[in-house]
Amino acid sequence: MPRKFVDLSIFLENDVLSDPPAFAPKIQYFTHEQTYEQIEPFFPGLKKEDLPDGEGWAVELVQLSTHNGTHLDAPYHFHSTMDKALGEKKPAIAIHDVPLEWCFQPGVKLDFRHFADGYVVTAGDVEAELRRIGHTLSPLEIVVVNTRAGSRYGHPDYVAAGAGMGYEATMYLLERGVRLTGTDAWSWDAPFVHTAKKYGETHDASLIWEGHKAGRDIGYCHIEKLHNLEVLPPTGFFISCFPHKIRGASAGWTRAVAIFDDALMASV
Repeated sequence: MPRKFVDLSIFLENDVLSDPPAFAPKIQYFTHEQTYEQIEPFFPGLKKEDLPDGEGWAVELVQLSTHNGTHLDAPYHFHSTMDKALGEKKPAIAIHDVPLEWCFQPGVKLDFRHFADGYVVTAGDVEAELRRIGHTLSPLEIVVVNTRAGSRYGHPDYVAAGAGMGYEATMYLLERGVRLTGTDAWSWDAPFVHTAKKYGETHDASLIWEGHKAGRDIGYCHIEKLHNLEVLPPTGFFISCFPHKIRGASAGWTRAVAIFDDALMASV
């Protein structure tokens, strides 16, 4: 049976609101007409007209954060240590040390699009959604959450849109053996603009990045800025999300893809 692939990744591109402006990617494009000057130093005496149709190569210069585009966060991004709750606190792993088996596993989609922007998802919410879709979590399944943010990608309110996963909700997944999660929002946690209001009222710093900080207790990864989650069923697919191998980095870009293949499912 032919495999079906669903692209779960956003573009790396200029002029689309995928990050706060100060953190946006910047891509400079050089066309075939613009690169003779790059080629000539390799071949002294070369004239532009000597090239086929007078064309050089196309190439781009890209200024990026490791957290631009659809990317996989390593435990090192969240905190300097991990696995405290497992009895042995250890240095948090960077992206080049993330186990590859975490990055290709059966996927589970939780639909949280009905929650308001800034809502912090609880363990009870996760349990209720798993009950609704009739699924029991297995170790290493990749759990992705579909929030309202997915429908706001490219709009001015994208960074502030969507529900976030709280500490208890994240730990609910990790305690059941999940080691890789994902969201279509800008962050796994609730958008900062909403958390800032709560912090201003309570001055409780434990509210800041509480889902990320669950990695102190059990190390895990998550994918941020996923796309097309609304077309996925709750289960019945694999997710492939191998990160770019950047030594010592807190994250790596990934072309996240959902794969539907009955034969593949039957063999695993």
